[in-house]
Amino acid sequence: MYEILKLSLQKNTVSKTHSDTICAIATPQGSGAISVLRVSGKDTRKVVGKLFQPTSQGLQIKTIPANLMVYGHIFEEKRIVDEVMVAFFDAPRSYTGENSAEISCHGSEFIQKDILRILIKHGARPALPGEFTQRAFLNGKLDLAQAEAVADLIASDSEASHKIALQQMRGGISNELIALREKLLGFASLIELEIDFSGEDVEFADRKNLLTLLQEIRQHLQSLVSSFALGNAMKSGIPVVIAGPVNAGKSTLLNALLNEDRAIVSDIPGTTRDVVEDSMTLNGVKIRFADTAGLRSTKDTIENLGIDRTYQYAGKASLILFLSTPEENPDTIKKTLEKLVKTKGPKIPVIHLINKSEKINDAEKKKLLITLNYVPADAHLFISAKFKKGLQELTSSMTEILQLHRLQSNEVLVSNLRHLNALNQALEACIRTQKAFDQNLSTDLIAQEIRQINHHLGEITGQITDSEILKNIFGKFCVGK
Repeated sequence: MYEILKLSLQKNTVSKTHSDTICAIATPQGSGAISVLRVSGKDTRKVVGKLFQPTSQGLQIKTIPANLMVYGHIFEEKRIVDEVMVAFFDAPRSYTGENSAEISCHGSEFIQKDILRILIKHGARPALPGEFTQRAFLNGKLDLAQAEAVADLIASDSEASHKIALQQMRGGISNELIALREKLLGFASLIELEIDFSGEDVEFADRKNLLTLLQEIRQHLQSLVSSFALGNAMKSGIPVVIAGPVNAGKSTLLNALLNEDRAIVSDIPGTTRDVVEDSMTLNGVKIRFADTAGLRSTKDTIENLGIDRTYQYAGKASLILFLSTPEENPDTIKKTLEKLVKTKGPKIPVIHLINKSEKINDAEKKKLLITLNYVPADAHLFISAKFKKGLQELTSSMTEILQLHRLQSNEVLVSNLRHLNALNQALEACIRTQKAFDQNLSTDLIAQEIRQINHHLGEITGQITDSEILKNIFGKFCVGK
């Protein structure tokens, strides 16, 4: 009942094609110095041998050692197509787990497509999106979570997204889930045995130990689920909204943080009427800033549309940088902030920035901080966006509030929505199992809930899956990967 299931795609689509030899251009479209074409399948050497001729005398395709780059020519009949380097990788010691090859040619688009055409002519077929990685999964080189991490690694654009993807590709979350699942499988088998001997009134599974294990699994799952907010933000960039009244210096702050003139700065109130977005990297994490329209009462229809967008963006932010000026009334700041962070989800952290602080002295700053004590913010900082003063304190505060230090730890962070959904379902099944024990329900019902926990954990790693899930996952990959 609980044996590990390897993926089997539907017979009419996959079993017929899994033994085919596939080929694709693996490098991005366009011209460059070199390009790489990939070939995979049991007939790889046979197919490549029909168009590749090594220059070394007496060297035969079938005797070329694996993992060795060999210089030669690509031919079509007697026509030389290109000078190339070819490397063969023999099963199972290859990316796909099959016989495979990589052809490094000159980067001309014509040459790339011509070699691809000749490969197809000699028996290969064009690879589907993600088919190389799909075969790696099918052949046990990667589990499903690791395969998904390949796409994330390719798309990573910051140290944080790179680290999360690399950690997952190396089996970070997989190792944890497999360990939990194996512990539960031991108890599950004993519970199933009790069902088989239900007429004997015997207990093979120690209920106390099983409840302890369920509590351990529940805490672990809750920890993984709660890590998604940070993991997903680090993967795609952390959204930070810059908000505040008109003429508070929001656009000036954005320009100062980016160190470029990204937003228009003017003394005219209401200059920013739409959201201006840009990003920077802080401690290896991509921060996505949104400079929003100034908050005030106005009859201007267009400006009101911009203000509405300010509230929309604030509701989805991981952090709000709220700007005010020294002369701003604390009561007004409090009311505006409370309206800005009024969302149904978790409270959004706020850093209150008193801009244009060059206009007041230290004594006035201390007095102002006392009056701002009741304003709902996680920190109050004095800055001067115009003169770029206080920005170091701001970025330090952002690093602490956004927990960017967690990037330096080896903590496993969930960043994949499919994984989050499966973890939530496993967590719900775990809670139901504990309740079933508390209510002294039947062994059959307890066994069913344990099966659900195992099922949802197995979905993440691909120990349990179906063709629709795989089609959705690998269909998002680029051709050649």
